[in-house]
Amino acid sequence: MKKLLLTFLAGFFLIGTSLSAGAAEPGDELPAKVIAAESWEPTPGTPEEEIIWEFLLNKEKELDISSGELRNQLRIIKKETHPKAGTVHYKLKQYIHDIPVYGAEQTIHINKKGKITCLLGNLLPSQHQSFLPEEVKPQISPTDAIQVAQKDAENQIGNIGKPATDPKADIYVYLHQGKAWLVYMTEMNTIDPKPFRTRYFINAKDGSIVNKYSLLEQATGTGTGVLGDIKTFETKQVGAQFQLYDTTRGNGIKTYTALNSYFLPGFLVISRDNNNWTDAAAVDAHAYAEKVYDYYKSKFNRDSLDDEGMQIKSTVHLGLNYNNAFWNGEQIAYGDGDGVNFRAFSSDLGVIGHELTHGVTQYTANLEYRNEPGALNESISDIIGNSIKNKGWLIGEDVSVKGEAFRSMQDPTRYDQPDSYEDLYTGPFDNGGVHINSGINNKAFYLLAEGGTHRGVTVSGIGRDEAVEIYYHALTHYLTPYANFSTMRVAAIQAAKDLFGDDSNEANSVNKAYDAVGIN
Repeated sequence: MKKLLLTFLAGFFLIGTSLSAGAAEPGDELPAKVIAAESWEPTPGTPEEEIIWEFLLNKEKELDISSGELRNQLRIIKKETHPKAGTVHYKLKQYIHDIPVYGAEQTIHINKKGKITCLLGNLLPSQHQSFLPEEVKPQISPTDAIQVAQKDAENQIGNIGKPATDPKADIYVYLHQGKAWLVYMTEMNTIDPKPFRTRYFINAKDGSIVNKYSLLEQATGTGTGVLGDIKTFETKQVGAQFQLYDTTRGNGIKTYTALNSYFLPGFLVISRDNNNWTDAAAVDAHAYAEKVYDYYKSKFNRDSLDDEGMQIKSTVHLGLNYNNAFWNGEQIAYGDGDGVNFRAFSSDLGVIGHELTHGVTQYTANLEYRNEPGALNESISDIIGNSIKNKGWLIGEDVSVKGEAFRSMQDPTRYDQPDSYEDLYTGPFDNGGVHINSGINNKAFYLLAEGGTHRGVTVSGIGRDEAVEIYYHALTHYLTPYANFSTMRVAAIQAAKDLFGDDSNEANSVNKAYDAVGIN
């Protein structure tokens, strides 16, 4: 009973989504492509970028797109060289009649020997494109689409106040229920009258709602934190006042208070008399945001969430006795908890690392927040958030008044999560199991870091530090929005090979870890 109560109360941080946003539909994802290139050799003397096209044309059957359409539909949008590994990573997107296909991104990877190792990603196959008219042209305007989404949102939560972000509508080709649609994608993102962030796909022909789903991803002054520990952190003096505003990291770290309202970002936290802070929830939020920034900078040389110095905004005291924390695509917000089951959600460094890592994912792989991609999204936030905290294998135990965690990476089944792919949850709740199924990938990470035997497979541990490097490298170079668990396996193995060598113990341990959790 205790586990069930905890699951219910934890809200967005734990179970993630509102059922009003519609059930996740596993059949919506674009077909995943995992194509190895061990036996393929390019024509000698071919320039690097032309090698990409030669490889794609050679893999026409596996890609399910005719050779005549490959060059028309696929575009290289990014090239990145990894200095440590000596690898080159290309990112491509698919377009049909110059309109992007939603989620159709691919990554192609070249090792330090100049050889393509694999292609990972998703594509809209030729057979699904037959549903599209020859002339792909919208019949309604972007404003019309936004109005449809707003009306639907207000039917669920009442009149919407000031949006967290001004809505816009972008045109896409979108696969849904086995059919390609021309849609506008828009989001309703507000905190008033209650937290709500839902992505809508509006039929660009008649304004009907093709699909929708929730995106709420939850869960030097001195001051005392919620748990009584004294922290030191950067502030800014303005006249006689001090602000919780750190100007030394990226474009700044700011901490606000909502004063128990649902107004974001709220009011910048200030101290009128001195630089000794007494708002414990704000102290934790500010100091821990600095720790997360420092971890990404020192470990991965990443400058904030977007790697371009993005300002990190945190808001504490959201609502009254609000049992939640979430990333809304722009900032992180924390409730104070009800004091009976939960204390302030900013009190746990792992929770803050988890939520801010959703921001990193948003600016890298941009994993869809449902079904298997959503479970990977949640798992990677658990993996990096837990590594930042670097204290055991529980998730969220400091938030609970009774010390009861949300999840265990060592033993996911302790909190009703599967620890093997054969037990994958495939129902409609929790956006198709984004928090439930995250336990499978979490278990793989735990085995990789610590080692052990699971389901008859023995894994040699490589340590948490090297393990998290592999997952960050996979997130930033290999994964794409519709990545599934099988893609994650290949991405992690390739990341280990990039960082530690093709025949390294690390690459072998990744392989064994995924064998152990039943992911092929």
